[in-house]
Order: sequence, then C-alpha cells, then structure tokens
Amino acid sequence: MHFTKKNAAEKRSGLTNLLKSNKLLRFPGAYNPLCAKLISEIGFDGVYVSGGVMSNDLGMPDIGLTTLKHVSNRASLIAKVTDLPTIVDADTGFKSCKETIIKLEESGLSGCHIEDQIEEKRCGHLDNKELISKEKMVQKIKDAANAKKDKNFLIIVRTDANTVEGIDKTIDRIKAYEDAGADMIFPEAMKDINEFEKVRKNAKRYLLANMTEFGKSKLLDKKQLESLGYNMVIYPVTTQRLAMKNVEDGLKSIYKDGHQNNIIDKMQTRKRLYELVEYEKYNTADKKITDFSTEGHE
Repeated sequence: MHFTKKNAAEKRSGLTNLLKSNKLLRFPGAYNPLCAKLISEIGFDGVYVSGGVMSNDLGMPDIGLTTLKHVSNRASLIAKVTDLPTIVDADTGFKSCKETIIKLEESGLSGCHIEDQIEEKRCGHLDNKELISKEKMVQKIKDAANAKKDKNFLIIVRTDANTVEGIDKTIDRIKAYEDAGADMIFPEAMKDINEFEKVRKNAKRYLLANMTEFGKSKLLDKKQLESLGYNMVIYPVTTQRLAMKNVEDGLKSIYKDGHQNNIIDKMQTRKRLYELVEYEKYNTADKKITDFSTEGHE
C-alpha cells in the first residue's frame, strides 16, 4: 500500500508539462523505493533509476548482465511509491526495443533511455566503448517510438559517441536520432562546458545532462546547466555512493570496536524512518498499529 495520488498517465503528462516550462528538472538516482520517497519529500522534480546502480546492487559490473525483467521489476517498485515521474535506464534496449518500451510503460515508468553501444555495453564514463552503427540505432529508436502507447512516455536516446568518435560525429548522430523520433537526447561523457554548449547549439530536442561523480564530465551546477539550456539533469549513482561509503565505514567501526556506539550519530533514527514510510497512515478504524511511542528511540 502506498499513499500516492497520481497514476502513471498523470505522472507522464505532468512531466511533459514540466519540460515545457524550460526549467532544469533534477532527477537524483534512487537505489530502492525508500530512497525514492526521500527524493520526493525533499522536493526534487523526479526520480532516476540507474542501470549501473542496479547491476552494482546485484553485486555485478555494469556490462549488460541485467535483463528487462530485472530492470522493469525494480523500476516498477520504485515508481509506485511516489507521485514524481520516474525515468529508468534501459541500457541498449535489451533484446527488443519494442518489447522494452511496452513493458516499461506497463510498469508505470514515465520514460526510459536507450543507448547506442553494442549489447555488451559498459559504463558510459569508461574507455574503449564500442558503438553500433548510426543506421542500426536509428532503427532501434523508430521501433521504440512506434511501440509507446502513451504519447507522453519519454523516449530518451543516449549517445556514447563522444569518447569513441568525437564531438562532431556525436552531433551527426544526435541529428539522426532526433529525426528518428527521440523526445530527448542524452549526450554521454561530455568532457567540458564547451562540449555541452556545442550539443545544445546543434540539438533541437530536450537535453539531459549526466552529473555522475568520478567520471569524464566536469560537475556543473544547476545555474550552469540552466544557462546552457539543458532540460534535465540526473545524479545517477550519488545516493548509492553515499550509502555504501557510510555502510562500509560503519561496518569497519563495528568490526574494530565491537559495538555501534561510535557511529550512532551517522544513522537514520527509528523516528525518522517511521516518518518516511508514513507509518501512521496505515492505521485503520478497527486497528491502530501505531500504539507505541518513539520517545527514547530518537
């Protein structure tokens, strides 16, 4: 049970309207549904589900090992807990872009992105990526665009061409992808602000910027991205990195000290957790499940 007010169609139409406002929409990555609830509560514009994060969460590298079933199941669980639109990373479109779009739309997502790497893809900020031809990617995009039933489902096309073919051929691909039916372009691994700017000058559609840490792109702030004319920014791995660093530090402390007393201040409290999962809303007329106090459990 989740106390949301919007259905999937309403989330998608809301996202379409937000994009028309030309403000920069910020979509932090959620590695689980609880994280998505926090993103919503703080006031962000949407939720992003990273394929790399999903692979990492399963203890695997991001090299195309996850399936459409993995992605659709996890993304659906995340999308259900908030009224924000949720965008998911669909890698290369898996076995069929048509099947992928149909499944993700049925799963309540507001959009997804597909990329122009070969099926054995890798993280967009690693070297030695391999691309499929522009023509093959154009056909994938056409298949994806024709498969969607809701006109507001966002088809985002990511190109990894910059570190493989250079910025000029990246621009050529972007133009072809837009003509094929992309609603938004995701230029991956831009090296500096000049490349972000060059893409904007040559692209006709909405643009997504990836502000992932420890990558090839300089981390630009909200004002910079807005001035460049970008429409959406994702922070794909940020929450997982924050969580795992604190988990690692905490476990080391317990292992060394034999107790948690030195790291209590780094933990989310019981009271805060119960607020976030909206514990009180699960009370019913015949049964009050919050017949306890969190006093002393701060």
